[in-house]
Amino acid sequence: MAPRIGVLALQGDFEVHASVLEELGAEPRVVRVPEDLEGLDGIVIPGGESTTMSMGIEREGLAEPLRQLVEAGTPTLGTCAGLIVLDRDHLGLLDVRAERNAFGRQVRSFESDVELRGLDGGTLRAVFIRAPWVEERGEEVEVLAEVDGHPVAVRQGNVMAVAFHPELTDDRRLHRWLVERAGLGRNGGTPA
Repeated sequence: MAPRIGVLALQGDFEVHASVLEELGAEPRVVRVPEDLEGLDGIVIPGGESTTMSMGIEREGLAEPLRQLVEAGTPTLGTCAGLIVLDRDHLGLLDVRAERNAFGRQVRSFESDVELRGLDGGTLRAVFIRAPWVEERGEEVEVLAEVDGHPVAVRQGNVMAVAFHPELTDDRRLHRWLVERAGLGRNGGTPA
């Protein structure tokens, strides 16, 4: 049975994430209210505008249900603003403090090849749009990739967060990481 993976759909380009998940054999579900979290095997917190997303999470009463879902071990992928939403100052699900727009405004957006530790297949093309970076991190947070000495991909337990938009390239490895772990949980395995 296909793993059910939610995509937070309060703001941002959530449809592209859902399309990628479906392409990889998962059953995507748009998440707008707490009831949409029921029965999920994984979740994506996508890019967008972090303040707008945070206000939507509070407005819809999603903060505590999201915390419970992720703290229960549900595999989670945060991208760009999703990294910010997961940090200490927001949902508190990732022991990092993200710096918003760290690389600069929209006109400073760029693409770069990054080497993501633990990801087979060589470098990953990363699209950075008003991207954050990790300014501070706890000891349990593993840095997977850096740009100019700044962490742009991290993992803590079942949560992976990146400062870029993997959904905007043809490389599906990060979404595949999520689908595989979500499938393990659904089938009684233990996610790595």
